[in-house]
Amino acid sequence: MVYQTPSGARDLLPLDVIQKLSIEQQLDQVFQRWGYHRIITSTVEHLSTLMAGGAINQSTVIELQSPHSEPLGLRPELTASIARAAVTRMADMTHPQRLYYNANVFRHADKGSHGGQQEYYQAGVELLGTGGNLADAEVLLLLADCLSSLNLHAWHVVLGDAGLTQSMLMPFPASVRQQVRQAIAQLDRVAIETLPLSAELRQRALFLLDLRGKPEDVLQAVSQLSLTAEQQETVMALKSLIAVLQETAQTAEGKAAAIPSLVLDLSLLKPFDYYTGIVFEVVGDTELGRQVIGQGGRYDNLLGVFHPEKRSYPGIGFSLNIEALQQVLAARRQLPQELPAADWLVVPTAPQAAAAAFAHAQKIRAATNLVRVEVHLAEPTAPEVIRDLARSRQISRIAWIPVSGLPEIEALN
Repeated sequence: MVYQTPSGARDLLPLDVIQKLSIEQQLDQVFQRWGYHRIITSTVEHLSTLMAGGAINQSTVIELQSPHSEPLGLRPELTASIARAAVTRMADMTHPQRLYYNANVFRHADKGSHGGQQEYYQAGVELLGTGGNLADAEVLLLLADCLSSLNLHAWHVVLGDAGLTQSMLMPFPASVRQQVRQAIAQLDRVAIETLPLSAELRQRALFLLDLRGKPEDVLQAVSQLSLTAEQQETVMALKSLIAVLQETAQTAEGKAAAIPSLVLDLSLLKPFDYYTGIVFEVVGDTELGRQVIGQGGRYDNLLGVFHPEKRSYPGIGFSLNIEALQQVLAARRQLPQELPAADWLVVPTAPQAAAAAFAHAQKIRAATNLVRVEVHLAEPTAPEVIRDLARSRQISRIAWIPVSGLPEIEALN
């Protein structure tokens, strides 16, 4: 019998782990510089919690057998879990709450995907308890700082507004509105052409499908429509948000952060009623093809779902796909390409010197913040054989430990 990981799972070998941690540590530093604090939520949640926000299709949840409680599932994303924790466990904290995470999530692979991935690693933030353009701008600028810290500059943010686009779908009959929405979300022009729509509504659907490009051009096109007062207010808010981002990018500090270019795309819709305001994706063309490495948006109704009095608070956040980042950065050789070598090899020259060798190795380890020290565990052998072994493993120094315990230090060329 050959023992392997389950379908859709994989092991992370030491070099994978070093590369993954390198990305996470850089992102952690950015999150902390912006005043965000790490939160760790349960990997297992009640299925009702995962489904409460309306953003998750139950078919994507990996459910667990639970004979003594309501159905459980592995978290397919972090936002619902963090919203639950913020409302139920952190209710006495002042707002805004700035939270970040590094965690694995689990989702059933897409239908028809044999052996498709089911475990993913994400890093992201949630800014809870504050709305408006400044909060939206902070999250997008934080996202830009994350990309800059990873030396990713040839990327752009595709920005939309779920509330505005959904309101523009209201003229469509309820019987086909969801189909129109899905066709727009999937950029499926053929589906729109085949739906039972009047010529006017079909033209409107195609207009929404093509609402993407330079922000000023898209906003000008939208402004020519007959908009409600609420829609006009949303358009003005988008103009204000884009102005803040562009003005920040023109400052010396903004240029240093390498704010990605913006593409305004009002056809950007998610399949579920999760987001209420801006939505966005981080997209780039790389050596590995077109990559989406992150996404996020505003969700102002979710926290109220978990509040005992249904009192809601605004929220916005984003997640970055660690595996996608790892693929891109490794292909560009921007991540470690090999395991780090040990700094020292401590060699007992006789069996009776073993305790002294372990003690000396610990003395070296305690002397500095991070130094890699290995004790030679094999039977004593010719010194030149041990030197060749150390050189082959790129170890630069040997401490020879005799029975007396007095080390003899040798630096290798």
